[in-house]
Amino acid sequence: MADLQNTFTMVDPINGNLAFKLFWFENNSYFDHLQRNNYFSVIWIKEGSGKLKSDFSEYDFDANTLLAFTPYQPFMLASDKNLSGVAIQFHPDFFCIHKHHKEVSCSGILFDNIYHPPYVNVDMASAATFNMMLSQIKAEMGNKAMAQYEILVSYLKIFLITASRLKSAQQAIERKPDSENKEPYILHDLKEAIEIHFKTKHSASDYADMLNISAKALARITKTHFNKTISNLIAERIIIEAKRELYLTNKPIKEIAYELGYEDEYYFSRFFKTNADVSPQLYRDTVGFGRASA
Repeated sequence: MADLQNTFTMVDPINGNLAFKLFWFENNSYFDHLQRNNYFSVIWIKEGSGKLKSDFSEYDFDANTLLAFTPYQPFMLASDKNLSGVAIQFHPDFFCIHKHHKEVSCSGILFDNIYHPPYVNVDMASAATFNMMLSQIKAEMGNKAMAQYEILVSYLKIFLITASRLKSAQQAIERKPDSENKEPYILHDLKEAIEIHFKTKHSASDYADMLNISAKALARITKTHFNKTISNLIAERIIIEAKRELYLTNKPIKEIAYELGYEDEYYFSRFFKTNADVSPQLYRDTVGFGRASA
């Protein structure tokens, strides 16, 4: 089993920060405390079960679960038994989900999906693909030959596409409406309303009025199905957009705040720090900015 304890790390030669990392773990010491990393994390729990605490919610997970987190997304894994598996961590400078979302189709599915838990159940076919890609990545990490970055990105893309397809298929099954239950239709309308209006409407009551349902009833349905409040959903959606703008553009923070419905830049900065645990400027400094043409 010694070979499974290997850790392979690639460091950005310019700033010395983590660019890409692959490691196997056999206990929960890596993730048993709150994580707020400035890179993407994909964690495959192969053995063990426990409770995932992420953002505003808690979820139970079992063996063969793949977890996915964006930069500065808070999470921790609680378990009474040892967890074993493998993790991939990569900085947006190494591979940016925001820029390449059309290629890998994982933005809004695997990552940045506020309406579904941040995990996917791994079936046998996908597990075989994951294991093959991990073996290729491991071999390539020890190979300093020409075009190493391009090959690693190619393997990472296949891994992420496989995970996104799997999660998309599982979501399609979950979305099948019950003819006797109108709640899924209301939730569909709520998601559409948030996607259209999150920049201008920030209160739960706005959406209750829009959907012609009482605020109390909508709150109950939302908590039951999403394990979050409406305010949580709105806040998370705003933060996702803010992070995308901070990374992909060099717009002043004041301009980003205004586009998201905040006339007061300082109020927006407090809101961002409350929900992301870092200031907009620190997020931009540690995750990157102005890379739209990179």
